[in-house]
Amino acid sequence: MNLPYKRVVVTGVGALTQLGNTVPAYWDGLINGVSGADFITQFDAAKFKTRFACELKGFSAEDFFERKEARKLDRFSQLAVVAADQAVKFANLTEECVNKDRVGVIWGSGIGGMLNFIEEMTNINKGDGTPRFNPFFIPKLILDIASGHISMKYGFRGPNFATVSACASSTNSLIDATTYIRLGKADAIICGGSEAVITEAGIGGFNAMKALSERNEDPKTARRPFDVDRDGFVLGEGAGAVVVEEYEHAVRRGATILAEVAGCGMSADAYHLTAPHPEGLGVINVMRNALEDAGMQPGDIDYINVHGTSTPLGDIAEASAIEKVFGEHAYNLNISSTKSMTGHLLGAAGAIEAIAAILAVKHDIVPPTINHFTDDPAFDPRLNFTFHKAQQRTVRAALSNTFGFGGHNASVIFKKIENQ
Repeated sequence: MNLPYKRVVVTGVGALTQLGNTVPAYWDGLINGVSGADFITQFDAAKFKTRFACELKGFSAEDFFERKEARKLDRFSQLAVVAADQAVKFANLTEECVNKDRVGVIWGSGIGGMLNFIEEMTNINKGDGTPRFNPFFIPKLILDIASGHISMKYGFRGPNFATVSACASSTNSLIDATTYIRLGKADAIICGGSEAVITEAGIGGFNAMKALSERNEDPKTARRPFDVDRDGFVLGEGAGAVVVEEYEHAVRRGATILAEVAGCGMSADAYHLTAPHPEGLGVINVMRNALEDAGMQPGDIDYINVHGTSTPLGDIAEASAIEKVFGEHAYNLNISSTKSMTGHLLGAAGAIEAIAAILAVKHDIVPPTINHFTDDPAFDPRLNFTFHKAQQRTVRAALSNTFGFGGHNASVIFKKIENQ
């Protein structure tokens, strides 16, 4: 990164995941290798090819919103507001220490208000046939509404919009937020993503694509990244929020700094709607772009939180790209797919995985890849996928990868804070 860009740091995080509804609970679940998968309870999935998912546990909107207010928000927006509130409180973004005109919200989601859409389209066919819609149908549905709700809750009047790039959406929100702060357009931005598509349409649609694991006999171990028997991902729901802030602004107000956002990369596969480029060209480019943006060499990275979807083609393409970008250093890296525990949160995946990378840098612990049973000869045995157990090591810098349908690739590098 070349001056005169401003430095960007992380000063707040919030998470709602299958492993817990706070960041400490999420991190504890990660480093202890807990699986968040179980049989679906939100609807009757008995006749679906996949009957399990990674649902949130113990989350009730009425614990955070008045009932009337909760009904105005689709579940993905409810999750967004709650996760963002955690991050804002962590960062201590109080009225006394920030200029609200210079605090923004950029929020990502791959699908948005799917549950609201299903409910409305179900209700339209009831009664006398006259089409009737809830006046909140459209406001609950649209993807940008989550960032609007967050900004209205706190009166933050800085940049405010949504990012949509399928499963890369919340990583793109973090990249956009970082760019705005680097350019001096904001002092702090709440970014991240949320998703809530464990529905008949969500499970059925991904089943039709043959994207989901169908290992109904053992949901807890269904998600098997880099295993020879991997058969698809496990759908998850939840939210992750990250407060990124201009370094000098954070220091002046005495904020706790978790890590520095060192570099960001984006690329496109330009190849296929859902399959990765067979030579991993887009993945190679996005990691190289992130390293170049950070002014770092491959040897500066200690940990990669991979996209690691547990699909036959995707895992191979990503591992191959890592070897091509990092060369011999690839075998000194720790690599892990935390999706093996949380499932795939689609548009929210990048945010919660960024938090995992940030905390790995902060605490010098690499969370594991769980559910590995049989080696796949397609992978170089010298690659350290951190199977089974977390590993303690110095993590100077961590790279987080997220890729989305349509060939969207996004990577972010976090490093230990210097000169604090």
